[in-house]
Amino acid sequence: MRAFTLIFSSLLLLITSGCATNSGHGTDQDKPEYLTYVKPGDKAPVTQFVDTQGNSIDLSKSRNNKLLILFATWCHDSQRTMKHLTASDLYLSPNVDIIGIGREENKPALDKFAKEYELNFALVADADRSIYNQFANTGIPRLILLDADNNVVKTIIGETENAITEVVW
Repeated sequence: MRAFTLIFSSLLLLITSGCATNSGHGTDQDKPEYLTYVKPGDKAPVTQFVDTQGNSIDLSKSRNNKLLILFATWCHDSQRTMKHLTASDLYLSPNVDIIGIGREENKPALDKFAKEYELNFALVADADRSIYNQFANTGIPRLILLDADNNVVKTIIGETENAITEVVW
């Protein structure tokens, strides 16, 4: 019975581990170290995007604070973070621009996700990780808080239960 419990516990840990890679499974030893390439005070390395609807987004044209969410539709941590975001006051704030960047995602997957989660903000497909790789090496969701001048205020790895509560400028 003890061996069964140990095996079951190990499998449960593997299944519930964070979304470091798109496989979603592996041991802690398999996970690469989470590196964040931007720090508070840095300028955002990317400020122009094209969303899934074909709209151009230029962060320099807004004087609002910005929340960039680097996520994946298949990742349970990303899904939980989106649910918490849509339930928060932040979601409808006129003073915050929110942009979701789908790591290794395409337009159809992001459109389906936006409909399912009733998202009202722009989603950007980052199929080749070219955007994501300018912010971090692994781990999603990543929340990047930018000020009105597109300086990094804070970065959050959103694998915690409710990372949205850490979003404070």
